Amino acid sequence: MAKKIIPNQKNIEAKKKAPPRNISTGRVYVTATFNNTLVTLTDNMGNTLAWSSSGASGFKGARKATPFAAITAVETVAQKAKAVGMNSAEVFIKGPGPGRDAAIRALRNAGLNITMIADVTPMPHNGPRAKKRRRV
Repeated sequence: MAKKIIPNQKNIEAKKKAPPRNISTGRVYVTATFNNTLVTLTDNMGNTLAWSSSGASGFKGARKATPFAAITAVETVAQKAKAVGMNSAEVFIKGPGPGRDAAIRALRNAGLNITMIADVTPMPHNGPRAKKRRRV
């Protein structure tokens, strides 16, 4: 029997997965805000390999802004790093949130060798003009 081709419908082919890369070193960017913690894993060129956040780990509301939520986000990224073959990473931390220190501890406990820790929190050099003083 002949194949039926339905007009206006594309033939869907399964995407082929890329072969597993072997990247030994990379970078981990941790953005710790007061509401969430974002973790991004990249290679040395800056191409994103994996990412996670407290919200993506299943936390909602105020629980996203806890050190435990940051640990779970880092652990998921660390597992993906191990799958790629990464064993050492440079860590760049940005922001004042509660997940800062917990993220570094979780990376070390996950078995990733941390070669450098840099705080890249943006700091204003005097910044814009302040609001006028409040009179009560």
